[in-house]
Order: sequence, then C-alpha cells, then structure tokens
Amino acid sequence: MYNHFQLAKKYLNYRFTSSNGKGHGVHSPFVFDLITKVLRDKKEYECYGKIEAIRNELINNFQIIHVDDLGAGSVVKKLNEREVKDIARSSLKPKKYAQLLFRIVNYYKPTTIIELGTSLGITASYLASGNEDAKVYTCEGSTTIAAIAQNNFSNLNLKNIELIQGNFDKTLPPLLSKLDKIDFAFIDGNHRKEPTLNYFYQLIGHSNPSSILIFDDIHWSAEMESAWQEIKQHPSITVTIDLFFIGIVFMNTDFKVKQHFSIRY
Repeated sequence: MYNHFQLAKKYLNYRFTSSNGKGHGVHSPFVFDLITKVLRDKKEYECYGKIEAIRNELINNFQIIHVDDLGAGSVVKKLNEREVKDIARSSLKPKKYAQLLFRIVNYYKPTTIIELGTSLGITASYLASGNEDAKVYTCEGSTTIAAIAQNNFSNLNLKNIELIQGNFDKTLPPLLSKLDKIDFAFIDGNHRKEPTLNYFYQLIGHSNPSSILIFDDIHWSAEMESAWQEIKQHPSITVTIDLFFIGIVFMNTDFKVKQHFSIRY
C-alpha cells in the first residue's frame, strides 16, 4: 500500500484535477443527475442517526476479539487479537461514504445487493436501509466480526440482510449461482489486484445494464490502481466515477462511448 505521504500527494492531485463537485462543466445528463440528486443530497435521513449511534458504540468498545484476517490486513494492526474499537476506527467506511452508499441505493433502488466485506456491519446497514424491498447479501471472512455485525443488524431491526461467513473465494461462487442477477455490489474485502479482479469478473457475469458496482480504496496501492484501470477498460463498462476513495462503475447501455469521470467529493 502507499504510505501516508504518497497517498496525500495523490489526493491533492485528485482535488486539483477532478471535475467540480457541484456538476458545473459536466455535460452528461446521467452524471449531472448523479451529482445533483445523490452526491449533493444533504437530507438527514431517518436511518442516519440510528446507524451512527451503533458506530459510536463500536468505536468505544474495548472488547478484545480474535480476528481471522483473510484480506490485505488491517492498516492499523496486524495482530490477530484486536480491540473492537480499533477495527471500527480502521475498517469501517467513514460516515460520508457510508451514507453515500445509502443514497445510491435509495435513488436507484437495486433489489439484489452484494457486499464483500461486512466488517462490523455499518455499510450493510446503510445498504439495507436504502431500499427495504431489496435483499442484501453481505460476506465476511472473520467469524467473530460477523457475529458482531449480525448483532448490530438485529439491534437495528433490519430484516433484509443475509450474512454469509467464510472466505470469499469459497462463498461467492455458490452465492452467485443461486441469484438470477445482481443489481448492486460493493467490493471492500480484499485490497489486492488479483482478488479484486477475480470478484469483478464473477460479478460481471451476473450483472445487467442497470447494475452498479462500487470498489473501495481504488487508490490504496499501485495494485489497486492497476485493478481499477483494468475494470474501466472492460467492454461491459460504459461509465466510471472516480471519487478517489471509492470508484463507481455503471453498465448503462445508453452510453455508446465510454465515459470516465473524476469528481471532487
């Protein structure tokens, strides 16, 4: 992964070169709609406070648990014994982006949603709250972390989440085989090029023209940047949005020419 200095340098370049976050100068009606109605939606939705209260409990939880880390590892600690608060502070998607995921689901109304990387369940809770008619399948490698996430889902009374515990390499293929299609996927489970592309190609095989794929930490390392570039060039991908910390992929067949956007967020 990039060190803090390298990442800061890349972020500054993104800030200076990305398109205006208010939509000025963006000529695509589809992307302008995304910016004005989703990215810049400032409404305080009812679920925000409830889910953020759970986050606050997690970042103040000193319980020590054993973690089976099957991904690229914790940015903060490499130990298998970790405090819940450390996992919450290093692994949970910040409120700004977790609530953006909610708004994307709330606006586009996907009905079959997959998340790779449940962690403690904050983003899955936002995804499930975005469309109560959707079914969210969230996958987590660590047994102990999955148990905490499941408890959080129960406390939030979320009935439309199915948590699947185990290594993604073993759990994703049978999950996809039982689904007719996927409408939305958030990939946040393994920050390495080969696994990321492996998940991408599996998901593409079950996608449709209205599917949305979102990849976390696309600038986290040279490997992830390379994976992001390959994803952008796939024939099925028509529109991509680079928000630096996440990358959004659309397969909208209304676009006859690929369009790639870097938008300040």
